[in-house]
Amino acid sequence: MATEKDHRPIWALAAPADRKPRYTREQIAAAALRIADADGFDAVTMKRIAAELGAATMTLYYYVRNKSDIVALMQDAILADVLVPERGLVGGWREGLTAIARRTRDVLMAHPWSLTSLNDAQFGPNGMRHFEQSLAAVAGTRLGAAARFELIAVVDNYVSGNVLHAVESLARGRAAEADPAMVAAAVAYGVAQLESGEFPQLSAIYAAGDRSAGPPMTEDALTEQFERGLAALLDGLAGRMKIGLL
Repeated sequence: MATEKDHRPIWALAAPADRKPRYTREQIAAAALRIADADGFDAVTMKRIAAELGAATMTLYYYVRNKSDIVALMQDAILADVLVPERGLVGGWREGLTAIARRTRDVLMAHPWSLTSLNDAQFGPNGMRHFEQSLAAVAGTRLGAAARFELIAVVDNYVSGNVLHAVESLARGRAAEADPAMVAAAVAYGVAQLESGEFPQLSAIYAAGDRSAGPPMTEDALTEQFERGLAALLDGLAGRMKIGLL
């Protein structure tokens, strides 16, 4: 006989009633994150997590119902790290959003698979704490609720897009370092395309010999680009939304 699916998030369910359960949800999430960081998100399976914990696969079902619960726990564990300690949230709205943006980027860069793999995760308690922290950071702007939500969303979108770009750039850099012949072939092809006359802007930069015009490919350069972009974004938001300096 079919039963109705339980749609409640895992946090709405009571944890195992044992006085001292063998595993906690935090330990399960940490094991799943270690696997994803080492071998990618697709490597996260119930069997692999159980092996990481030294347990039988069926044992996990005493603590979680399915893979969706695991994904929710993973996202919430990441968002726990995103939270900025209270001592780090000082100053006005710019300082607060900057601290949150930097912290978020650092955590996402440490889990480069997370932005594209946890989209279906159920919203958990640390997600609410992160949003509450962001709202607290912009509380002094005197903006209405909708405008504050938009301000936070614009910065969040910038951070997410920057991380995706940075992860791709670093991956390309590692691939280039591992295979110089591939780089040489790509450069030869690019030069031939420039000589076709179809790319006047790129050809002018190449002819001028300005090699600094290329995209950043190191962590330091990418971080510096992030900081410049974040400052410019906040400058623009302050003017467009008429937020006074606090």
